[in-house]
Amino acid sequence: MVTPSLKLQDLIEEIRGAKTQAQEREVIQKECAHIRASFRHGDPLYRHRQLAKLLYVHMLGYPAHFGQMECLKLIGSPRFTDKRVGYLGAMLLLDERQDAHLLITNSIKNDLNQGIQAVQGLALCTLSAMGSAEMCRDLATEVEKLLLQPSPYVRKKAVLTAVHMIRKVPELSNIFLPPCVHLLHERHHGILLGTITLITELCERSPAALKHFRKAVSSLQVVPQLVQILQTLLMTGYSPEHSISGVSDPFLQVQILRLLRILGRNHEESSEIMNDLLAQVATNTDTSRNAGNAVLFETVHTIMDIRSAAGLRVLAVNILGRFLLNSDKNIRYVALTSLLRLVQSDHSAVQRHRPTVIECLREPDVSLSRRALELSLALVNSSNVRAMTHELQGFLESCPADLRADCASGILLAAERFAPTRRWHIDTILRVLTTAGTHVRDDAVANLTQLISGAQELHAYSVRCLYSALAEDISQQPLVQVAAWCIGEFGDLLLEGSCEEMEPLQVEEEEVLALLERVLQSHMSLPATRGYALTALMKLSTRLRGDSKAAVLEKMPLAERGGPRANEEAKESKEVRPSEATPVPTEPQASQLLDLLDLLDGPCGAAQHPLAPDPSPGSALGHLLDLPWAPPPPAPIPNLKVFEREGLQLNLSFVRPPETPAVLLITVTATNTSRGDVTHFICQAAVPKSFQLQLQAPSGDTVPAQSGLPMTQLLQIHNPNKATLRLKLRLTYNHFGQLVQEIFEVNNLPMETWQ
Repeated sequence: MVTPSLKLQDLIEEIRGAKTQAQEREVIQKECAHIRASFRHGDPLYRHRQLAKLLYVHMLGYPAHFGQMECLKLIGSPRFTDKRVGYLGAMLLLDERQDAHLLITNSIKNDLNQGIQAVQGLALCTLSAMGSAEMCRDLATEVEKLLLQPSPYVRKKAVLTAVHMIRKVPELSNIFLPPCVHLLHERHHGILLGTITLITELCERSPAALKHFRKAVSSLQVVPQLVQILQTLLMTGYSPEHSISGVSDPFLQVQILRLLRILGRNHEESSEIMNDLLAQVATNTDTSRNAGNAVLFETVHTIMDIRSAAGLRVLAVNILGRFLLNSDKNIRYVALTSLLRLVQSDHSAVQRHRPTVIECLREPDVSLSRRALELSLALVNSSNVRAMTHELQGFLESCPADLRADCASGILLAAERFAPTRRWHIDTILRVLTTAGTHVRDDAVANLTQLISGAQELHAYSVRCLYSALAEDISQQPLVQVAAWCIGEFGDLLLEGSCEEMEPLQVEEEEVLALLERVLQSHMSLPATRGYALTALMKLSTRLRGDSKAAVLEKMPLAERGGPRANEEAKESKEVRPSEATPVPTEPQASQLLDLLDLLDGPCGAAQHPLAPDPSPGSALGHLLDLPWAPPPPAPIPNLKVFEREGLQLNLSFVRPPETPAVLLITVTATNTSRGDVTHFICQAAVPKSFQLQLQAPSGDTVPAQSGLPMTQLLQIHNPNKATLRLKLRLTYNHFGQLVQEIFEVNNLPMETWQ
């Protein structure tokens, strides 16, 4: 005899009345024992009631797997009350990982062919919720028949089930192509919405389906029908059944616009048909409510993705400009993100909204100010570089700490690309170093020293500016390094006291030496900074005394470098005037060593039998200066492109630190030249067991479209045995609405990465 158990309502009340977790577990364990006993005795009358209680227990997080077979029994029952609970249990307790889900295929097939709408609806809901690929292949024909049933209730559920089937098994698209065109003539909004979603899935997953819906047969062409549906929605007055905040069915409008974007992309004829409608939507949609803004946002994206007219594209950019003035932060963020995608293709139209973008830099929300910073840097060109740099420098002084590095690097890159004059370029870098010197890139010091070296007419101006900046602040290490280098190279010009570009500055030798000594003794100075200061002191011993024999400490020659302006400066560097050539020292090398000894006040007797200086490490010169010796940097390892698909490209760059040759640093850089963002990007790596791999956190999980800011990730590989390196990469991301997963092995790594 089965012990009487609680009703569902009584069970819920008792569980809710439990005061502790232990009491709740006790109630549930006791009731589960009753449910198991009822299942063993095979009580057909109350089986659905027991399963309903078990489903509630499952929703609370307790195990309920022992009820799976009872779901199959209830689904096979002729009673509707049993089927209802059985199908609900199948949706909650069964999935593709359990083989039991395949056992209900015949039951679902029988119920789909039964003709009872309520039972057909239950079967379709279950199939769309947990149907596996095998079930979809077996039941696709039955679902295709139900798409043309007279009942709107069944047709709507059949369309949604077809969407699930296409996502699971894209090769089933040929079965569902014919009914789609007929379903577009439906007046039921639910069926229309499901049909447009089905066509969207078909077009995204099957090029043949996309071609089918674009073909120019008037009776089957989809674009004119979609245009007519959307136009009807625009012209229809208020309908309480479908209107949301005064907008007629915005969900259906958004879905139609997304489908039009797919059909019109790179297709002239389809784009021409929808141009007038898009202009009508853009001008007549109410923007006072969020529903209208959602429709406008999709309209803008559709205009930008299809081959639309130039005036229509300007209208779309202006809509985004209005979004920037909206009080809702989310709408402003969406507008900034969209404008950042459009800045490459419609640069002049986006430029009109530059003042509004600059205002967004002052947003207290960090995510908004970051997007505004990225867009501001993308808007810089040769005609507005002075004004934009001035605004960005003002933002740099007050921006949050986590944005300073991006802002400083962006200003330096913009100045390097679009600098109108060398003096302006030098002034810009100096201001960045003064404001946020600790946040600049590692190559900022080398770039500025190179720039100053090549501008002979600005040597006096540069050394005076740097000396003044150094006297005010010695905490910014890159600024201190550049200033020390410049004082060492051009200290004689600093003492002359005359410069046409700025007010006269009287500096004494003692002041210069005291400033460098202050740098040496400062606890904030890095070892590299102290090295710059020591070198400057040595060079000043020749500059200030006027000793012309110390050729070892002469001014550094101009070194060649690459960069955005390298091609322009290469021509100038080749035209060397005879008066600017470095003089050839006339004294023998032994005399140079004598002069060096004299500089350091060493014993003169040691120079009676001079020896030629040994340039090798550990030579007399190295011991004499007692400075740390660093080996010459190794030759750079060439970069390697390892992946490219639909505009997404993955490149690897390599660095082997000289102090730890067994360690290899790999920077993975992902760039995207397509018209769609790559989202949820995950890069995973694996190496053989003899290696040790550490993956650092990536810079983000989105690779912006149209060559936006790249995403980077650092891999650190320890290879103590110097074995041949093999690397396996796994990429997972979403692109154009599709989930992509790629696994590949990189076997062509340069030999320098492991030898």
